[in-house]
Formats: sequence, structure tokens, C-alpha cells
Amino acid sequence: MAEKIKTGLEADGRKAVAQALSRLLADSYAVYLKTHGFHWNVRGPNFSSLHALFMEQYTEMWQAIDDVAERIRALGELAPQGYGAFGNLSAIKDGDPEADSEAMLKALTGDHETVIATARQALSLAQSHDDEASAGIIADRLEAHEKHAWMLRATLGGK
Repeated sequence: MAEKIKTGLEADGRKAVAQALSRLLADSYAVYLKTHGFHWNVRGPNFSSLHALFMEQYTEMWQAIDDVAERIRALGELAPQGYGAFGNLSAIKDGDPEADSEAMLKALTGDHETVIATARQALSLAQSHDDEASAGIIADRLEAHEKHAWMLRATLGGK
């Protein structure tokens, strides 16, 4: 028998928001993994600065993904786990360790833009279900990924 969760949120809303958070978790985890891999494999004249930038970004993401997963659990759903589950939920593709540093920067910029879109959809859904706790976590992730994308664009010489 399923236990009733009494948080003031309707069961269908909790489930819908948890599913959106699961996609956000999967996209975030995939970008984390890609960024960490690029940190290991970047090379060239900007190695030191890119190595440090990638480490700063993957460290921030690593610390934040736990909050997303724990929010899914607080909503009464199970958080996805494992590469297969994340792969089925994420729109982010694996990185190419042979890519040059500019290609790495461009790939990560696009990936953060994908996570931003995922976060915006999840935020809208959470707000439509009056789930302020989820909306707050999602808004924090949205801000972080927008900042990461800006840093990568700026490193490429863009705005």
C-alpha cells in the first residue's frame, strides 16, 4: 500500500515535477561528466587556465546534483541512478577526448544551453504546481548553468 504524502502538493504535481527534475538531474550529471573528462584531456597553450576552469565548473555541478536528487526523493519519487537511466533521460552526448580546446569549449557551451532549456521547462512546471521548494532549487541550477555558459562563451571571445 502506497503511503500518502501530505506536503500540500497534489500527487500528480509531485510526480510531474519529479520527472522534470529527473531530466534536469540527468542533463546536469552528463555535463558534469563531460566537463570532468575535458578537464583531464584538454591540451594546448591554454591548458592551465582551461584545466582550472573545467575543474571549477565540474566541482560546482558535483556539489549541486545531490540537491536535485534529494528534492526528487522529497517529492516521494525515486531518483534515477546509473548511466543507463541517465542516458535515457539526458539530451547531452558524450564528449570527444580527441577534441581540441576550442571544440571542447563550444561543446560545453551548447550543453549548458541544453541544461538551461531543461531547467526552464522544469521551473515553469514547478511554478504551475505551486512547488516553491523545487522552483528554488531549479532557479539556482538555472543561474549556475547560465554563468557556466557565459564563462565558456567569454573564454571563446564571445559575449
